[in-house]
Amino acid sequence: MRVKTHIFVTSLLRRVFASGGYAAVLRKGAEEAGAIFIRHRNRLGTETLYAPAPQSFFEDEDDGIRKFEVRLRDADGENIDGALSSEIRFDPDCWIVEIELDDVGDLLQVVEPGH
Repeated sequence: MRVKTHIFVTSLLRRVFASGGYAAVLRKGAEEAGAIFIRHRNRLGTETLYAPAPQSFFEDEDDGIRKFEVRLRDADGENIDGALSSEIRFDPDCWIVEIELDDVGDLLQVVEPGH
């Protein structure tokens, strides 16, 4: 069973602040099971967009851990804005969280294509 979205987001924000970073909810979606998109800004001025990983990344049994994939890496803000606008049109119940931190490290479980 997966943790409710609003609980996951609250926990993520607290862990970012505890790591010395900044985080904010830019768009609040469905509290129970909304998809989460994470906009990670780095100090070089580029951004990475993390999106929910497709179901094909999950094992036969869902372990309840939210998995993310990199949708855009080292992109400019306009490209991230465009991608997020498309996601909102497709899923108006999605969440958008912004993180400013050097490295997301252990904050997210990121899966790579082909794994």
